[in-house]
Amino acid sequence: MSTGEHWQGIYTKRAATEVGWYEPDPVLSRRLVGAAIEDGAASVIDVGGGASYLVDHLLDSGIGRIAVLDISEAALDVARERLGERGAAVEWLVGDVTAIAQVGDFDVWHDRAVFHFLLEPGDRRRYIELAERSVPPGGSAVVATFSHEGPETCSGLPVHRWEPDELADELGSGWRLMTSERHLHTTPGGKDQAYVYCRFRRLGGQAHPLPTPADDSLAWNVSRSHSGKPEESRVSTER
Repeated sequence: MSTGEHWQGIYTKRAATEVGWYEPDPVLSRRLVGAAIEDGAASVIDVGGGASYLVDHLLDSGIGRIAVLDISEAALDVARERLGERGAAVEWLVGDVTAIAQVGDFDVWHDRAVFHFLLEPGDRRRYIELAERSVPPGGSAVVATFSHEGPETCSGLPVHRWEPDELADELGSGWRLMTSERHLHTTPGGKDQAYVYCRFRRLGGQAHPLPTPADDSLAWNVSRSHSGKPEESRVSTER
């Protein structure tokens, strides 16, 4: 079974409110992304956002451009149906974050619980390269993973648990760790899961070149259900 089939199966067999990562109110994500918006961010992509309620709050914030990327179209369908007509203002992207050449330019890259599923160094490298192509200098990345105190598996899959300094080292010289917070998430089943949330600042430097289909036949596997007009970046480039 492929990764996409695994996650598609999760969302076709279980209610979105029953999965272990369900949050009725993504408080910490809202606060960290909100801080970037206060700094001038005009666009956000929620990587692995699926059925998350973060998109609802982003729409309420009035930010100019919002995208949600997920490997499971069934997960995106949950959010689209919940939002109704409001969902037309969102770019819904279906694809594997480790196999996509480009998603567009965004001031904020948000990821809650995708990165810790990337066990292979090559997958993490492609994830980081996509993030660096997508976020301009001065932009932000909010990345949340299980900490060392968190579970070793999730949804039947093994994970790689991280601490803030380890995440900073893995992301490399293109990013600076600005802040980190620990968070204890309680699943719908009553189990506690230890997370660490990190906000990074995108530093200057040469962006990774865009791969061609000849370089990687998977690199163009992204489906855009809605294409919004990009907003001009307003993030500060001060250090």
